[in-house]
Amino acid sequence: MSAAACALASGTAFGHTRQPAGAIGTGDYARFLDGVRAQARQEGIPAAVLDQALALQTPNARVLQLDRHQPEFTLTWAQYRARVISPQREQKAAQAYGENLGLLTDIWRRYRVDPRIVIGIWGLESNFGTRIGSFNVVDALATLSFDGRRAGFFRSELMASLRILGNGDVSPPDMLGSYAGAMGQPQFMPSSYLRYAVDETGDGKRNIWTSRPDVFASISNYLASSGWITGEPWGQPVTLTRPIADGESGRQTVRSLSHWDAVGVRRADGDRFSRTDVAGALLLPDGPAGDAFLVYRNFNVIRRYNPSDFYVLAVGLIGDAAA
Repeated sequence: MSAAACALASGTAFGHTRQPAGAIGTGDYARFLDGVRAQARQEGIPAAVLDQALALQTPNARVLQLDRHQPEFTLTWAQYRARVISPQREQKAAQAYGENLGLLTDIWRRYRVDPRIVIGIWGLESNFGTRIGSFNVVDALATLSFDGRRAGFFRSELMASLRILGNGDVSPPDMLGSYAGAMGQPQFMPSSYLRYAVDETGDGKRNIWTSRPDVFASISNYLASSGWITGEPWGQPVTLTRPIADGESGRQTVRSLSHWDAVGVRRADGDRFSRTDVAGALLLPDGPAGDAFLVYRNFNVIRRYNPSDFYVLAVGLIGDAAA
């Protein structure tokens, strides 16, 4: 699960109500950390790991600032597309695909997940491995779970991060991610890491921070475990030759391609579909005057990674540009 999924979480603190940043006392925070340490010790996490990971003095003010002042704006699909699918990013996707084709092919043989989609996710989540976040994940998650907003969710993720450290996959200083705790190049939350991260290199560590084999295999395992259907596309851009009836578009309205052909939907190049037995849904993210897409079952699999239609469309289009 990527950082965006944090927005779906909710919870309450363990007897602690949310306070303004300046009102949080170091004594309160120390007691909170003592409770975390006690819970982690009961789970068998080594004391030496906890002493290093929980050597925290105060909540991270920058994490609180970012969490409390998230920008409130809504982009249209056209604006989002222009922002995240630049010609430069498409060129990087093609370059990354070519440079890693052998590795991607080996991983595809195991998981049977389209490697172009792996590249698309890698490109969006970390700009092809160049941006993983600079926050210490334990520090960030401890701050957010203490703060009181969505505290139950972040407390659970904090404990998951300590389990990862206890397993020896990464050291506390190297466990870097976003202010919300999404880690490494795939931007996995710790609980997703525990479920899906893969040691592709066989070195005993699931290194999603600096190991491309582990990164690609972990993304592939996430999608395979979420129901990826081998050989099926995510979707495709289409054109409309006449207006579509109200209620015909939307991710939940699945029709056969023969139906879409009959109501005037065509491939992006204007040709009719070569197959009519496949079923898909028509997405009009900016309404009938904007882009149009037919999306298939794997579109919903990618949504398990990030539940945003815009995100999935971007992943698919960047993947298409890769090869």
